[in-house]
Amino acid sequence: MDKLWAPWRIEYIRNGIQNKDSSCFFCDYQKTEDEDQENLVLYRGERNFVLMNYYPYNNGHLMVAPYLHTGELSDLDSGTKLEMMELVDESCKILRKKMQAEGFNTGLNIGSVAGAGVDDHLHMHIVPRWQGDTNFMPVLGHTKVISEGLLATWKNLKTEFDKI
Repeated sequence: MDKLWAPWRIEYIRNGIQNKDSSCFFCDYQKTEDEDQENLVLYRGERNFVLMNYYPYNNGHLMVAPYLHTGELSDLDSGTKLEMMELVDESCKILRKKMQAEGFNTGLNIGSVAGAGVDDHLHMHIVPRWQGDTNFMPVLGHTKVISEGLLATWKNLKTEFDKI
């Protein structure tokens, strides 16, 4: 095979160029509960919310973001940090149950030099993993293989997040 196509990637590139000076989507999504499906928001806690990544590294790639707009972990109070970790734990349980995830990469990218695409609003990534998954594709083919549509994954996971 000479080419691997990732046509969805152009949306990320265009949005990145167009939205450099726009408002924070994490803050915008907090105000639009009636658009949770469109924004891929799965759960709203007291201090944090869970949403899917529009440009996932893997199927089921989730993020937990605080309502507080800050790029610094030290700005979060202990209650917000605790709820964030509890939501990471719940998210992993749901991904194991609904998507049979076998492991996870989780973490924060604090600052643009650390890889944060949105460096002024903290968010923790949860990337489900499976034995033999496609993690070699970005290295060899400069593309990702996402085997299920975002909306189908949202509907699958939403039923479990509604139980929290």
